[in-house]
Amino acid sequence: MTLPLFFFYVFSAIAVASAFMVISSRNPVHSVLFLILTFVNAAGLFMLTGAEFLALLLIVVYVGAVAVLFLFVVMMLDIDFAELKSGLLQYAPIGILVGAILLLELLLVAGSAMISPDIAGGSALPIDNTMENTRQLGNVLYTRYVFLFQGAGAVLLVAMIGAIVLTLRHKTNAKRQNPVDQVARKAGETLKVVKVKSGQGL
Repeated sequence: MTLPLFFFYVFSAIAVASAFMVISSRNPVHSVLFLILTFVNAAGLFMLTGAEFLALLLIVVYVGAVAVLFLFVVMMLDIDFAELKSGLLQYAPIGILVGAILLLELLLVAGSAMISPDIAGGSALPIDNTMENTRQLGNVLYTRYVFLFQGAGAVLLVAMIGAIVLTLRHKTNAKRQNPVDQVARKAGETLKVVKVKSGQGL
């Protein structure tokens, strides 16, 4: 078994297992931690195929967006922050497990780079060295897969609107403004001129 094939099996197995734990965990904090682990292993798979731009994009954008996802989960589930902070130690084992797996993978990647320096050029997919990785990705996305790319954007837009609608809370005791009534009001209904004599107050 070659070294790239070994890393492919490691990254893919952990990615599939952590993705299953994302949907099977009852605790949203555990799901977020497993989702971060899934993104990191998917980035490792992109690195093996020579798509460095996608790998870094997955780490920078999606792992950073996990915080926003967690915010939406907290808003939708009405999680009590006081109770969450009081039970912080119970999340330590799963956090240590995810951190240990990530550290082990980083050590494996660093060790493989020292053992076999030419592993980065041993990709199974053909790579055009005359063109940078970002331009190659753009040529594929905006030509062959342009409709799928636009469809994915529409799905994300609908998901964002749905998350906003789900997290919107209407309080019955809160005073709200009606824009239609505000526009229809006349000056005589809103202003009242009072003549005040000198030295007297209202």
